[in-house]
Amino acid sequence: MKTIRDDHALAEDLATEAGEKLLRLRARYGFDDPKALKDAGDRESHRFLTESLERLRPSDSVLSEEGDRFDPKRLAASRVWIVDPLDGTREFGEAGRSDWAVHVALWEDGRLAAGAVALPAQGRTLGTGKPPVLPRHEGPRFRIAVSRTRPPEFVQKLAYLVGADLVPIGSAGAKICAVLTGEVEAYVHAGGQYEWDSAAPAAVALAAGAHASRIDGATLTYNQADPSLPDILVSLPDLAPTLLAGIRDLHRPV
Repeated sequence: MKTIRDDHALAEDLATEAGEKLLRLRARYGFDDPKALKDAGDRESHRFLTESLERLRPSDSVLSEEGDRFDPKRLAASRVWIVDPLDGTREFGEAGRSDWAVHVALWEDGRLAAGAVALPAQGRTLGTGKPPVLPRHEGPRFRIAVSRTRPPEFVQKLAYLVGADLVPIGSAGAKICAVLTGEVEAYVHAGGQYEWDSAAPAAVALAAGAHASRIDGATLTYNQADPSLPDILVSLPDLAPTLLAGIRDLHRPV
């Protein structure tokens, strides 16, 4: 019989091993042809994760960014692994960047039951088995992680409203992990994402005691027929009320 500990350990082991494979791909391909490198990374990591889960959890379903996202079988499954084989493909293809990740999460009976985020180029994996200890926030100002290339305009307005500084970081997983490791205090996004972008990092964040929700405060829900999950808020718990109030003020009809 599978145990909770087994699932925690499996998520961490698979994310870490996939990340090690991606590092080897980076070393072998180099950066002269970023498209070939990124395509190979997506393909090889997806193959490793899905084949491993098929072998180790044959009765479970899998939702992967690189797989059949509209497979109806997973909607009736009680256990669904939600994976992003390479979160931050852009950063993976750029020399010197470490803000990309591998996500492995388990959605079981309506909740995030286990998850891990590997940050291979940083040499670490954060998981739900031994979640990180949240840093303490001191001082009036705090930092919000945003996209390197397309920070939502409303987040810029939110930062001004609540007295925060914006910190550009690559992948969604890297941004959420930055909240958990003290590089920033919050991550706010609204502008399009999918379940695999946030399932694993949200699982780790919740296990660590951080706040993780939709930007209106609603619960994050996964394994939906449409895997789009366009917005998310992750923060240290004491900052969540301020951020949610600021978001409500910005979305209040004039």
